[in-house]
Amino acid sequence: NRSLGLAGEKLVVAYERFRLAESGENRLADRVEHVSQTRGDGLGYDVRSFDHNGRERLIEVKTTAFGREAPFYLSRNELALSKDQPELFRLCRLFEFRRQPQMFEIAGPVGARCRLDPMTYLASFL
Repeated sequence: NRSLGLAGEKLVVAYERFRLAESGENRLADRVEHVSQTRGDGLGYDVRSFDHNGRERLIEVKTTAFGREAPFYLSRNELALSKDQPELFRLCRLFEFRRQPQMFEIAGPVGARCRLDPMTYLASFL
């Protein structure tokens, strides 16, 4: 799963650079950053990119070899960022990655488009 996730992140980094360069925004394309690799994997997003006006896009990448509707895990940081920075946050969903990669993106709070089921709890002693 780690290698699949990393491959998906790399594809999104390349896509974001291509998207910006194609629209003549080479300066912004050069600033796209794979933050999960350069700053660590706890920021709540994997890729820092930009829209055509230079506004940040904070992209969390979720990759699966399965279909479009396959469930995925979401960290507390990812969920919080989607709520706290809805105008900047994007969830990029890559699916059927090994066969024929496809992608879609959702903006804003993840809970507005996905059912969120708690899976684990952190237990602390009283």
